[in-house]
Amino acid sequence: MVQSPPKLMTLEEFLDLPETKPANEYIDGHIIQKPMPQGKHSTIQTELSATVNSALKPHKVGKAFSELRCTFGGRSTVPDVSVFTQSRIPRDENGEIANSFPLPPDWTIEILSPDQNQTKVTKNILHCLNHGTLIGWLIDPDEQTIFVYLPKQQPEVFDEPDQSLPVPAFANELSLTVGAVFAWLLE
Repeated sequence: MVQSPPKLMTLEEFLDLPETKPANEYIDGHIIQKPMPQGKHSTIQTELSATVNSALKPHKVGKAFSELRCTFGGRSTVPDVSVFTQSRIPRDENGEIANSFPLPPDWTIEILSPDQNQTKVTKNILHCLNHGTLIGWLIDPDEQTIFVYLPKQQPEVFDEPDQSLPVPAFANELSLTVGAVFAWLLE
């Protein structure tokens, strides 16, 4: 018996669905569930968001968000950390941060989970870069390596503890090394 392929869903149909935990993402008409974050992933995500916010928020430069749905370019994804400059953070009619973010982050950060497909995550980073994101990081806790993606450039590999990590120009107050990121796993 020949089975027909599953029906593709529209982005609008997907956005009408209730949110799930872990989050579902919409990519090329398909719903893909993100893996549940585990200890290393969660630790790096929490510490990195706090570190970025401590550098950016006091100067009203920008803000890091964890697990924020970003819908643009025909996809709806949930980067582990999304950083937006202050002027690009969507606001509602009361001036509060909006619930919907229909735009790419200025900086997208993904943290690889043990059972996560690196190709899928890389494609999400490249999708962001193709739609205006300034920089993308892919953090691999098991390999203690950080891949840095810039638009229209070859990715760079950072795997030496004393290597300084590149950040977007708006975050130049932030200084992080590979060793500092992975030291959070020892705390």
